[in-house]
Amino acid sequence: MLTLHHCLPAPVTAPVDLTLALSADERQRSRCRLNLPDGQTVVLRLPRGTVLQAGDCLQAESGELVSIVARPEPVLRVTATTPHDLLRAAYHLGNRHVPLAITPDSLCLAPDPVLEALLRQLGLHVTAEITPFCPEAGAYAGSQASAHSHA
Repeated sequence: MLTLHHCLPAPVTAPVDLTLALSADERQRSRCRLNLPDGQTVVLRLPRGTVLQAGDCLQAESGELVSIVARPEPVLRVTATTPHDLLRAAYHLGNRHVPLAITPDSLCLAPDPVLEALLRQLGLHVTAEITPFCPEAGAYAGSQASAHSHA
């Protein structure tokens, strides 16, 4: 069993020993046990409040480096015909404290039928996709690994 206890924020130039694909939810857990596809078990024992970003590396007690990648997962991609409509969508979703990944021309959020109906009612285009989901860390994410940005 590999115990990971220290986060090295991206970019890490040292060679890595293993890659760990995690969902957005899993990247917010600082203490958990995960099973790798090869059957190996890894344990996260990170400082509480650590939020991992794709590209971060975790260091094991034994010295191995494990690279974190964002695992593809179901998301809703929201697009609009005008920038104003997309801003309105961001406002309504932010007002509900929905984790969002933001690009210049779209928003991504975890699937939610109620929010999907709201967005369609606002005239936005909503498509279901499977892609890495990397929501914004938020304005108050100022400690541990969550403090670095990947803009």
